[in-house]
Amino acid sequence: QVQLVESGGGLVQPGGSLRLSCAASGFTLDNYAIGWFRQAPGKERDGVSCIGTTDNSYYADAVKGRFTIARDNAKNTVYLQMNSLRPEDTAVYYCAAGKRCLAGTSGYDYWGQGTQVTVSS
Repeated sequence: QVQLVESGGGLVQPGGSLRLSCAASGFTLDNYAIGWFRQAPGKERDGVSCIGTTDNSYYADAVKGRFTIARDNAKNTVYLQMNSLRPEDTAVYYCAAGKRCLAGTSGYDYWGQGTQVTVSS
């Protein structure tokens, strides 16, 4: 069964850090580009970061310099390290697998169920 599972979300104070994981089962992640998206209440799902099949990486302007995306092919997992978190980073974070990094949500083949990140004091 093809599945993506996100984990690592939680409640963190402003300025804190979290590391999200996107683990795949039923397929090999290194054959896919993996994107991270987030959706806050009442807002659209927006792209946060993406890592391509050649490990090229992309970041939304809002997270550049604070977030880092990386693969661990041995664990079939992609990580999103989030530092210097801000209240406006609060959202449900999703990972998705596709043939290449795309700015929008369409074109990705598989999606995870999401993990909640809340940044609050």
